Amino acid sequence: MQKKIFYSAVFLFAVGIVMSYSLSTYTILHFSYQDYHFLFRQFIAVIVGVLLMWGISQIDMDKYFKKLMPYFFLGSLIVIVALYWAPESMATSAGGAKRWLRLGAFSIAPLEFFKIGFVMFLAINLTKNFRLDKKVELKSEIVSLLPYLGLIVMCYGAIVVFQNDFGQVFVMSLILCMMLIFVGGSLRMMLVLLVGIMMLVLLAVGLSSRRIERIKIWMVGLRDMLPSGITQYLRLDELPEPYQLYHAGNAIWNGGFFGNGVGDGVVKLGFLSEAHTDMVLAGLAEEFGVVGIFVVLSVFVFGILFPILKIANRVENRTYSLYCIGIAFLLFFSFFVNAMGVAGLIPIKGIAVPFLSYGGSVTLATSIALGFVLAISKKIAS
Repeated sequence: MQKKIFYSAVFLFAVGIVMSYSLSTYTILHFSYQDYHFLFRQFIAVIVGVLLMWGISQIDMDKYFKKLMPYFFLGSLIVIVALYWAPESMATSAGGAKRWLRLGAFSIAPLEFFKIGFVMFLAINLTKNFRLDKKVELKSEIVSLLPYLGLIVMCYGAIVVFQNDFGQVFVMSLILCMMLIFVGGSLRMMLVLLVGIMMLVLLAVGLSSRRIERIKIWMVGLRDMLPSGITQYLRLDELPEPYQLYHAGNAIWNGGFFGNGVGDGVVKLGFLSEAHTDMVLAGLAEEFGVVGIFVVLSVFVFGILFPILKIANRVENRTYSLYCIGIAFLLFFSFFVNAMGVAGLIPIKGIAVPFLSYGGSVTLATSIALGFVLAISKKIAS
């Protein structure tokens, strides 16, 4: 399982390097970068990431896992909040918020590393409060979780306020629900949490005119499937076609079964902004076709996700098992939410695709998360 995860990750990272070069054509021309700007930077990030993955896989998890958790969880959260007041020379802005910490020629997105700490925090603390062989009342379940839920809600608030990134909060909420299910939480508590999450979602959307506008523009692409009354009430006919979704659909359609070939895609030529990042799946579909998507998805599922879940099932330590489950769902939901957005089934959330999207932070964070999984896998035989 160790070798399968490692080599599958290297393969997907290699595909991501190719896509970073092929899909960045317009960005390179528009900003007058050198031809190999994104290729070189992603190649360096992957090399460092793979070395980190291998190095972390060699550590003793019993000695370092709990010690490292605060650095990822609280340390990253402190940086996320501090970025809000950081000068422009130290912080890079995007989406109306400062999301990257500049370190010389490179930038680090602390939120990508916070998600690892979030899974570590849940794995350590949830296993203290739940036992699969012990049934308790709903009230007792909620009371035992209140201190942790309070801290989690505060973290969510910090991410929404200081990072303006509701998509990541949505993904982390899904991970929280799945980890609670696997640790032994009752279905009744799941329903309570889901209702609470939905209320927070509606509140966050209702208080932001920008989010309401994004949802309405997304709904324009679905207006033919909506009742005419809803279309008229929301005045969807007065809104423009969702630009990103329209061209993402064109890319998928143009790719067909076998794709147009590496470098021969058209949609990347200014039709999709930053096609090598959040919209990488659309570019991959156009250049590699259905076959390419199928190969990538097969490696991702059978080379990464299933082996991680096998490790979670076989390791005796419940904290390590829950961590592996959390990382598997972190990777899955990130891929799934991005794919659903590209396909137009949900609003685009700006979430990077693990392994494939350009970006040093997501590459390093994914490598670190898998490094811990590989280190845990060594506990199976011991």
